[in-house]
Formats: sequence, structure tokens, C-alpha cells
Amino acid sequence: MTILIAQPAEFGSHEKDQKLVEETNELVLDGGFVMPDVLSNPEQYSDADNVFIAPDMNAFGQAFRDYNVESERQKGVEEFYRNQHINQTYDFVKRMREEYGKLNRVEMSIWECCELLNEVVDESDPDLDEPQIQHLLQSAEAIRKDYPDEDWLHLTALIHDLGKVLLLPSFGELPQWAVVGDTFPLGCAFHQANVHHKYFKENADYNNPDYSTKNGIYAEGCGLDNVMISWGHDDYMYLVAKENGTTLPAAGLFIIRYHSFYPLHTGGAYKHLMSEEDKENLKWLHVFNKYDLYSKSKVQVDVEKVKPYYMSLINKYFPSMLRW
Repeated sequence: MTILIAQPAEFGSHEKDQKLVEETNELVLDGGFVMPDVLSNPEQYSDADNVFIAPDMNAFGQAFRDYNVESERQKGVEEFYRNQHINQTYDFVKRMREEYGKLNRVEMSIWECCELLNEVVDESDPDLDEPQIQHLLQSAEAIRKDYPDEDWLHLTALIHDLGKVLLLPSFGELPQWAVVGDTFPLGCAFHQANVHHKYFKENADYNNPDYSTKNGIYAEGCGLDNVMISWGHDDYMYLVAKENGTTLPAAGLFIIRYHSFYPLHTGGAYKHLMSEEDKENLKWLHVFNKYDLYSKSKVQVDVEKVKPYYMSLINKYFPSMLRW
């Protein structure tokens, strides 16, 4: 199932799309997809409007996803990406998918997994060093304000990073480079849109002639389902959700699986590998990404206050216990 986003009647006409912008005061994404006005015109809103407003700076007073600013945290982030780019190979990802696809580590509920994330801090994130459960709730609550009727999107935001439990002992205690950070395809050339691209030169796949062209081992338009993406929390949580029979729509699963694929959804790279269904789902990922990135804050969400609402969504879209 794919969530098909209603297209304006004027779809395909730049002039008419501009007319839509003027009439609705909203931003139209590629394909006529309408973004909430608050994201395109934040200066018109205040806290009193009860809508999410993207801040200009991260929790450290710096621009979001700025990998060049000088700081101790940034040095650690660059070292993280050096290790990730060297060690994430096609064969490594294939082994990880086979091993973790067994889902034989733990049996627990979605909320129990949320609570486990209190023990996790993402070393690849230049924007925040808070426990991950706060980021999940900040994202979910921000989306809930602007999209009150899309409960599947609220829940997707809550669970999108749960795969980071791979860092914990009961899940194999994988190194950070095998769990977090931006994701990218293996089996084809490494695009310059990848952050700290220079370190790919030390990757064992870099000089493999089969992987050195734009398409590599893939056919154009093959669909991201058929592409080997670097291993991490995204793919793991996708496997957990899918194999445990979630009823989230395909757009929710797409967000979970590719939300760290910044070279694609922000850098515009690798689009030649996408299927038509991928392109439809990418529209929802573009919406989600605004909240995933810009809702990171030092302001804490009252977990107990919002828990009953999210428990109702978990019960709606997931079984009570899941295999991990």
C-alpha cells in the first residue's frame, strides 16, 4: 500500500503551481505536494500559534548539520564518518541483514524499546547530545501539532530511531559506525553528496570495477528495495516493523528505512535508482525530515503526559510484543 498524496488540479504547470502558492499561502514541493505554511513562512508565527517553528540553530548554537564548524564534538563526528566510510562495505551489509533479519535477540514491546533508548547517545549527530527518547518525542509532538489527523506519521516519528538499540549489549553492541550516521548505497559509485566523502577512498569497495559506475550492479529505476544501503538503525527498525506485521502504511515504512539517507532526500543524489512508488513516498519523507532535523532541542518533553496517546497508536499499528 502506498499513501498517494492528492495532487492539485494544476499539477505539472509551474505557473499554476505558483497560483496555488499565492492562494493557499503554502509551499508546493516537487509534484505539487503542499507543505504546511508554518514551514515555508515561519516568521508569521509565534509560540502562541501552537505550531512547530524550525529554529535557526542547533542545541550547541550552530547551524544544523554543519560538519565543518570547529568544535570537539565535530572532531568526534568526523572520526565517526571516517570509520563508517571505511568499514561499511557491500559484504558487511549483506552479513548484517542476514544476521539481524533472524529477529532472535529480544522479545519486547515498542514502548519498552523506547525506554531503552534512554541509554543511547548518537555520536554521529552534530546537533544534539540528549538521550534519544527525547528526540523521538520532540519529533513526534512537533508533527502532531501540524498534522493532527495523520496518526501514523506521529507514531512513525516516535519509532523511527528505535533501531539504535543495536548499540546495546543485548543487541550485539555494534560499533557506532554500524548503527548511526547518514546512510548510502553500496554496489555503485559513492556520490560526492555523502558527507566526508574523502574517506571512501579507504573502503574495500572503492576500487571494485563492478561498483565504480553510477549504476554499479543496479538497473536504473530498479527501486530502493533492491539496493543495498549501508547497515544501521534505519534498516534494522524497518525489518522489525515489517516482519512483526505492522499495519503502518508504506510511506511510514519508507520513512523509517530511509530517514538517514541524506544524500538522497537532501542531497538529491541516487534518484536514478528510485521506482515510481519510491518517488511518491519520498514526498512524505521530505515532510518528516523537517521535524526530524529541526525539532532537536534541549527542551524536554513530559514523557508521562504524552505516553497514553502514543500507547494508543502503538496498540493500533503493532502487536503487543515484537521479535527484535
